[in-house]
Amino acid sequence: MNKELKPYDEYKETDLSWLDKVPKHWEIKPNRVLWNERKTINCISEQLLSVTIKKGIISQAELLQSSSKKDSSNVDKSKYKLVAPNDIVYNKMRMWQGAVGVSNDRGIVSPAYIVLKPRGDINHRYYHFLLRTPGYIEESHRNSYGICDDQLSLRYEDFKGMQNIIPPKDEQDQIVRYLDSKLSKANKFINTKKKQIELLQELKQAIINKAVTKGLAPTAKMKPSGIEWLGDIPEGWEVRKLSRMSKIVLSGLDKKTYENQKNIKICNYVDVYKNDYITNDLDFMIATATDREIERYTLLKNDIIITKDSELWNDIAVPSFVDEDLLKVLCGYHLAIIRLNSSQTVADFIYRAFLSDYVSNQYKTKAKGVTRFGLSYQDIHDTIILLPPTEQQQKIASYIRIKSLEIDAAVQKIKKEINLISEYRTSLISDVVTGKVDVRHVEVEETFEEVEQDFNDLEEYAGEELVEKEDEVYVN
Repeated sequence: MNKELKPYDEYKETDLSWLDKVPKHWEIKPNRVLWNERKTINCISEQLLSVTIKKGIISQAELLQSSSKKDSSNVDKSKYKLVAPNDIVYNKMRMWQGAVGVSNDRGIVSPAYIVLKPRGDINHRYYHFLLRTPGYIEESHRNSYGICDDQLSLRYEDFKGMQNIIPPKDEQDQIVRYLDSKLSKANKFINTKKKQIELLQELKQAIINKAVTKGLAPTAKMKPSGIEWLGDIPEGWEVRKLSRMSKIVLSGLDKKTYENQKNIKICNYVDVYKNDYITNDLDFMIATATDREIERYTLLKNDIIITKDSELWNDIAVPSFVDEDLLKVLCGYHLAIIRLNSSQTVADFIYRAFLSDYVSNQYKTKAKGVTRFGLSYQDIHDTIILLPPTEQQQKIASYIRIKSLEIDAAVQKIKKEINLISEYRTSLISDVVTGKVDVRHVEVEETFEEVEQDFNDLEEYAGEELVEKEDEVYVN
C-alpha cells in the first residue's frame, strides 16, 4: 500500500478470487452490466488497430514502425471488427497476459479480438487501468480455456460472466485524475533515465569505434587505408579480409531431438542476441546431434558467434564472444562461427571490431532479403578488418573491456532505479483502482500532457523479453 495514502473508512468482504474486500459503497457486478460486445464488421476503410501488452491499443502503422511484425493491410478485412473511441478491446488468446486496453481512436481489429462497448456512464480509462492489473490478469487466466497456455482463449461468453468492481462514476473520475497526475511524474522520471542510458550506450559505442579504427595513441601517425570509406588508419596497421585470419562456419544445426543421436547443448540465436559473452552459466537448450555435427559446430574458447539471419536488417551480425571453455555446447541455426587461426590476431580485439560501426555497417549493406534478412558465407568471408600489431590489439581489447564494464555498471544502476519506480507505479495503480487507498479528497495537480498508457514498460529493461523486440505484440 502507498504509505502517503490512507484506506477507506469501511470495507466489505467479497467472493472475488482476485480481491478480498472493497470499499463498502462500491458495487460488484458481472461484466455484462458494464459492456456489450460490439460485432460491427465490413468497415474495411477504417485504420487498422492492434492490442499490445506494453502500450495497450495503438495503430498498426505505429506498430510496424517499431517492430518486425508483418503488415496485414492487404489481407481481407471484411470480417474485421469496428472499434469506437472508449471501447475496450482484448485479445482472446492473450488477455491473460495483459493484451487489453481502451481505444482512443476509431478503427478495426481482427476477429481474434473482442470489442467491448460501454453500456452506461463509466470512465473507460478507469477500466483500462483495472483490467491490466496483475489481479485481474490472473482472473482472466483462470477464466480462459485451452489445453495449454499457448492455446488459452477468453471467450466473450466467459468474460461477460466475470465479476467486476464498480465505484461511483465521480470516484472513477477522481481515481483517473489522480493516477494521471502521479503517472505523469513517474513517466517523466523513467524517460529521463532512459535518455541517460541511451547517452551511456552512445558513449560506449564511440569508445569502441575510435579504439578499433584509430588506436589509443592520440598523436599516432596516420596513413591512407586504400579504402575510401575507411579513410586514414594508424601507421603499422593492416587492412585484411576476415577469411585470411579465420575459419568461418555457418551452422545448420536445428533444435530437434532425434533417436540414436548424442545429447548436447545448443547455443541459440537468443543466447547470442542477449549476451555479450557465452559462458557455461547460460541456460542452454538440450537437444541431440550427430558425430559430424558435434565435430563441426562445437564451440571453443575465443570463438566469435554472429547472428546470420534476422527479421530486421539492423540485427544482422550481432556478435557474442566465447569467453571460456564450454561443456558440449554447439552453435545453433541462424548463427555463424568465426574461429581465428592466425597467431597475429587477438580474439578479444576481433570481437571488439565486430561491435564497431565500421564492421557492422559492412554487413548491413550486404544483408539480403525482403521479410527476412540474411548473410551468405561470401559476405562474411569478405569482411574488411583493421588489424594493428598484436601488442596493440591486446591493449585496445583490454581498454575497451575495462571501459565497457564501467559503463555497463552505470547502466545497471540506472536500470535498478527505473525498476523501483516502475514497481511503485504498478503497485500504486493496483492499490488505487481496487480501493485499497482512498484518493477522493486528494488535491490533484492538473495534467496537461498525455499520460503513457503502459504501466509495465520495464519489460524493456528486464532482459528476458528483449529479444521479443520489447513490446510482446500480438497481431492476428
